Amino acid sequence: MSRLWWWIFLLCFFPILPAYSQYGFPSFAQLADRLIPTVVNISTIQQADHINLLNDENLFYDPLEGRIALGSGFIISNDGFIITNYHVIENAEVINVLLFDNTEVEADIIGGDEISDVALIKIEPPFELDKVTFGDSEAIRVGDWVLAIGNPFGLGGSVSAGIVSAKSRDIASGPYDNFIQTDAAINQGSSGGPLFNTKGEVIGINSALFSPSGTNMGVGFAIPINTVAWIARQLEENGTVKRGWIGVRVKPNSKEMARYFNLKDAQGIIISGVNENSPASKAGLLPGDVIISLNEHEINTCTDFSRLIAEMPAHSEVQLVIWRNQEIVPIKVTVENIPKSPRAKPREQIKPESQQGKILQETGMVLKEITPEVIKNMNLIPTTMGLIVESVQLGSDADRKGIKRGDIIIKMNLKDCVTLDAALDHIKESKKTKTPLHLMIQNAAQDDINIVEVELNNEAD
Repeated sequence: MSRLWWWIFLLCFFPILPAYSQYGFPSFAQLADRLIPTVVNISTIQQADHINLLNDENLFYDPLEGRIALGSGFIISNDGFIITNYHVIENAEVINVLLFDNTEVEADIIGGDEISDVALIKIEPPFELDKVTFGDSEAIRVGDWVLAIGNPFGLGGSVSAGIVSAKSRDIASGPYDNFIQTDAAINQGSSGGPLFNTKGEVIGINSALFSPSGTNMGVGFAIPINTVAWIARQLEENGTVKRGWIGVRVKPNSKEMARYFNLKDAQGIIISGVNENSPASKAGLLPGDVIISLNEHEINTCTDFSRLIAEMPAHSEVQLVIWRNQEIVPIKVTVENIPKSPRAKPREQIKPESQQGKILQETGMVLKEITPEVIKNMNLIPTTMGLIVESVQLGSDADRKGIKRGDIIIKMNLKDCVTLDAALDHIKESKKTKTPLHLMIQNAAQDDINIVEVELNNEAD
């Protein structure tokens, strides 16, 4: 075989592959060389009276200088804009940025968002800066290689590699949790640093770790860059973040609730409350509605729904598909900016009134129709529909099931019940079929809905 044919044979059967180390793993050396100049070390100083040494994981302390907190950040523009975590620069009186060549520059705060833990700061560039390229955090897959660069323990320019361990993690740090989980080493001081894909694109900002000792245990979390970019744009333009709001409180669906609603699996999320005069109220949404989708995006978690609504601009219109009374119902809602206090005022304690309402002996509850007077006296949302529980007999099945005064019965046996006559009809139906009475109940605080089966009192016949 001639030399030419030999090379053709090699190229056909042994294609050129990416460079690997001697142990078979990819080398990140070239990637690290290119990306390290885009990452900065951040130290902040504040006076000692603001210090909480027990709760802050990203600091060293100098009693003469005050607090010196160490974190990381990454450059997003040639004119000196830098993204970091809000908790890195919170309460800072002085922010110092150390560039890759050890040049130190003081930074100004452009804006910060405590809810998402994202902040935007700016320096005056001493020379032409390298900047990161944003990737698409939605496109990453579990198992993809990632690279974290930051300032752990004050050791700048540190690089660690790992994989994406999971996506859309909710770690109960806020209402919009949607973290990327990675086993790339993230330690104290890494907060605010970038998480890169193998193309060298930033796909997240390293923000948290799970560890009883405060050191890396192989479980770290990054905020997806798609979310960070949206927040950073608002911080640059307004110094603050405006979020969308429609005025509903939601709870997860469950297998028990899904069976009650005749839904497959635990599909959708349940509206547990609707705020007075909110976009949701004006659009006709009701407690007990099951949200199936938002703008054709299937909804199965409360955090996904909250995040999608939050990222909608004011005056935009969203298309919801809900499940109500065994039917699919499309509803359009106009989004508003979230108000400072979107939650309804706390409800006053319900006071039983004599000679009002009717004791339903079969259930062990005294129920009362919701009239305009009741709405006013009980501080209810005007659109509240159902029957209010005025009292519960001690020792009854309703009492054992946890039903309390002030709870609102929205449905009985999957049917509306806004009058005592209707409630009695549903009770008779259950007694005839010898089945428990199925109640959809909204609690007195109007922030949760549950399905309760109440055994009827056969002695009342």
